Amino acid sequence: MIAAESIRCIALLACVAIHSNADPPMPAAALPPELARDVRAAMNRGFDYLKAAQDAQGGWTPKYGPAITALVAKAFAQDPGYGPRHAIVTRSTQRVLDFRQKDGGIYTPQMNLANYQTSVALLLLASLNDLSVEPAVRDAQKFLTRLQFDESERIDLSNPWYGGAGYTESKRPDLSNTQMMIEALHESGLPASDPAYQRALRFITRCQNLSATNDQPFAKHSNDGGFIYSAANEGESKASEDVRERPVRELRSYGSMTYAGFKSMLYAKVDRNDARVRAAYDWIRNHYTLDANANMPAAQSKQGLYYYYHVFARALDAWGEPTLTDAQGRVHHWRIELCRKLISLQRADGSWVNDADRWNEGDPNYVTALAILSLQTAAGPARSSR
Repeated sequence: MIAAESIRCIALLACVAIHSNADPPMPAAALPPELARDVRAAMNRGFDYLKAAQDAQGGWTPKYGPAITALVAKAFAQDPGYGPRHAIVTRSTQRVLDFRQKDGGIYTPQMNLANYQTSVALLLLASLNDLSVEPAVRDAQKFLTRLQFDESERIDLSNPWYGGAGYTESKRPDLSNTQMMIEALHESGLPASDPAYQRALRFITRCQNLSATNDQPFAKHSNDGGFIYSAANEGESKASEDVRERPVRELRSYGSMTYAGFKSMLYAKVDRNDARVRAAYDWIRNHYTLDANANMPAAQSKQGLYYYYHVFARALDAWGEPTLTDAQGRVHHWRIELCRKLISLQRADGSWVNDADRWNEGDPNYVTALAILSLQTAAGPARSSR
């Protein structure tokens, strides 16, 4: 999203025994009726807030070009009470398409956010199931794969930039931009057999703290299975106690990037028994929480929280299991828990906002869109937009 995300090498992906007093697993699409009503009411309040915040051009938070508008419009488009043909959606979709460039991207050139903006715009277009936007979908897919660092930029397989995506064709790649690209390509129907996924896996693997599969020096003694922000330039984590990152013995894994990496591997059809997937899932079991961006330092633990909730929901939805058993043997109905957590954080005016304002989470339009998109993922059955 706007910028930005915290086990063992051969860990077995084994389910810990369920406590005898645990509730039976919930079907993937089911919420208790009372909670389902509360979720619906919370989303309605959020939509009312966003309707009132739409600007004269049909968008939201114009300082980020088409990005926030696309996220908000996607939430409206996916809601059965509005849908892709509602006037709010058609108006905002046209506003997003106003940013379409000759190179196929959908972005504001001077902002240096071409990959991010095009990715969220493509996610919106993919949710519409509208043949009239298919040319824009195809062009955006081609644009994103051209931005990916590979041989066409004289970046070879040995380069830690290989396969990653940054904000532009020249800015260093990071896992946040890469996972946004992969999600957009996946949701817009690009098959997992496309070479873009395999190229991305090279970069994603190098962002994982797993020495058996990561050839980067910073991972030489790192085996917790979690992910950092970028493998580029000797590695970078946004979860360092010292924001300067250096010097550190080991780069710290954290939640938003670990769920992002885990999700991206699933979209690329990496086998569920692959060591990388098993290690990432084991990290998630060891750090399961909805109270913070997992494994961020205490002073930073609320930063990027709604981005975290969104990748948490998308990743576990892709995993496809209704429950997750943590390392202490506690069974979590993650959909139910996420819905309750988000409802508890909604403000009286219907919006959501993060008081720990980093990575634009002080913007209620952006955060409200993320919250509703997360609720939609958690409350509904797994489904493809295409």
